[in-house]
Amino acid sequence: MRHPNPIAIESYDPSWPRRFEAERSALQRIFGCEVRIDDIGSTAVPGLGAKPIIDILLGAEKLSEIESHIPELIAAGWEYMPQHEAILPERRFFAKPKQRPRDFHLHAVEAVSPFWQRHVLFRDFLRRHRDVASEYEALKLELARQYGFNRDGYSEAKRSFIKRRSCQSAEGTDLNKAA
Repeated sequence: MRHPNPIAIESYDPSWPRRFEAERSALQRIFGCEVRIDDIGSTAVPGLGAKPIIDILLGAEKLSEIESHIPELIAAGWEYMPQHEAILPERRFFAKPKQRPRDFHLHAVEAVSPFWQRHVLFRDFLRRHRDVASEYEALKLELARQYGFNRDGYSEAKRSFIKRRSCQSAEGTDLNKAA
């Protein structure tokens, strides 16, 4: 799918954690203690270059708990994108602001799901292994040049890196098995 903006990897921005925390607080006001909220993606790894979009993982016991708050999320400036459920039916996806360029992506899932585990484990692995994070950044820079506007191709090429690495979490959980 051709995106209106090219893929751009920027140097790590120390404001990313603060921006996540501000948005986390806003989401907590909507959901209260019903959910877990985590910072995932490359912007959550200190020193790692990334697309300047903060990926937030929101986990509830059931998807219905997330769905009951969709009107409040929309009122808070999030765009609900149900078309993504055709590919990932276990996830509810939102973007903010509603107009591009986006600052945030919200991935809402069941907190005990493989989606949740896979993303948190990979983020934690990159945080602990700077050499792998550097390798990942170099790959992302090359893929951004190679794929330009093609975000689907870019994402698919990154997935193969994650699978090839067969990263282990601190508890020894293989990311490929968490899929």
